Amino acid sequence: MMTPGLDTPGAGNAPSRPVLHAEGLSKAYGPITVLSDVTLDIRAGEVHAIIGENGAGKSTLMKLLSGHAAPTGGTLAMAGETVAFADAVQAEDAGIVLVHQEILLAPDLTVAQNLFLGRELSRYFSVDDRRMNRRTAEVLARVGSTARPTSRVGDMPLAQRQLVQIARALLDDRKVIILDEPTAMLANDEVDALLEIVRNLRAQGVAVLYISHRLEEVEALADRATVLRDGKMIGTWPAQELDQRQMAELMVGRELSMLYPPKRGVSNADPALAVEDLSVDHGKIAGSFDVRPGEVLGIGGMIGAGRTELVEGLMGLRPAQAGSIMLNGREIRKPNVGTMMEAGLVYLTEDRKGKGLLLNEGLAANLTLQALDTVNPRLRLDRRRETGTVRRAVQEYDIRVRTLSVEAGQLSGGNQQKLLLAKVMLADPTVVIIDEPTRGIDIGNKSQIYSFIDDLVRAGKACVVISSELPELVGLSDRVLVMRGGRFVAELTGADITEQNIVYAAASSGTDTEGRKRA
Repeated sequence: MMTPGLDTPGAGNAPSRPVLHAEGLSKAYGPITVLSDVTLDIRAGEVHAIIGENGAGKSTLMKLLSGHAAPTGGTLAMAGETVAFADAVQAEDAGIVLVHQEILLAPDLTVAQNLFLGRELSRYFSVDDRRMNRRTAEVLARVGSTARPTSRVGDMPLAQRQLVQIARALLDDRKVIILDEPTAMLANDEVDALLEIVRNLRAQGVAVLYISHRLEEVEALADRATVLRDGKMIGTWPAQELDQRQMAELMVGRELSMLYPPKRGVSNADPALAVEDLSVDHGKIAGSFDVRPGEVLGIGGMIGAGRTELVEGLMGLRPAQAGSIMLNGREIRKPNVGTMMEAGLVYLTEDRKGKGLLLNEGLAANLTLQALDTVNPRLRLDRRRETGTVRRAVQEYDIRVRTLSVEAGQLSGGNQQKLLLAKVMLADPTVVIIDEPTRGIDIGNKSQIYSFIDDLVRAGKACVVISSELPELVGLSDRVLVMRGGRFVAELTGADITEQNIVYAAASSGTDTEGRKRA
């Protein structure tokens, strides 16, 4: 284990006066302290990474720095003068803006209307839509978004909504921009574009606080890195002194074992799920695939390739037609969520907050909603059985809560994902489809999710993993199918499952290289 380094700038950077200084920041909610005695400098022209597991205090620190919450101890100073923000508006007026991980946009408004919401431009006592659209187009181009200013936000993919949210923060000049998991919903090419945006902000003298679970981004981008653990500051290091494994070990406070479980190899059993000629959205997306008991089938491809849409069609969540769907020997003619669950197939959505969980409800309501007849037989509410089910799920899936009455929205991302996994597993499925299993999850919880997946397949269940994280696909999958343009274009097995081969198949329109075959 490394010892904390000096709070010094990254290699080649001369020390500059902090634009924002936090001294002994602490936050408590009643008797519970969630952040304790954090001191750090945020400097102009520097990318300062804040890393730590879920629950380490990162989000709390960001809220204190950006005026979304008031500290119960410590002070903030800008240009040597003590400041106290009554709310986020005051912080933004001072030049500090937080770009949230959650999508906080109005879905029924256009992109331009969202960017200028509450600060609309006017001309002759009316809203100047033309000028707002023109300015929006400029900022969207700056963040590499292809969205149109007049597009309705609710019709856009999650990745584009995230870019719109970042664009909104760049409308005005900023001294400090705080990016909370900005790449969690982005494909690899979009990640590269965003990282270039951050580098440009640094070159312009903006101070960037960067929070990410993707340690490769921290290693490539940050000048300094501050590690939080259990609400306490472990230290600040020049980023070039830390590799990804050292960062991870500092975050969890222990040496990490192998992140991915050992593979079992491709199964020879008959498929648990076999899909032939599934056509979704009137043929825009189509494909055939199968998955066997004891197997992890990975599905890769760029965002927009049609991976999620194909599975949603399989589940009956969007219009679909199929030549044949065989699930555990049963032919499914008209798929819908209820029918598929009854036949043994469950699906964990990539949008756990928007579609997977009831954020304003407690653990029990979320956990048992899809299995009411199991937990509450004869449709009679059995509180004792329900509470017992929740307790077992909390223990089995290591859902870390202080009380069983906590609302799902108050859980960390990792614990929300474990709750969603526990929810679908309550149906005792034989086939599990998991879309983006570790998006926005810290490395400690990632290891747990991977272990849960391994337990599933070792118990003889079939698992389909859709992921935009290439190391995850390579590390987990016994086979990988790659989608491009709404079609499967390659199948990879054994030693051919590499990041390079997945990217080539997902992005290239050329012929396959030796060792790969078309799916």
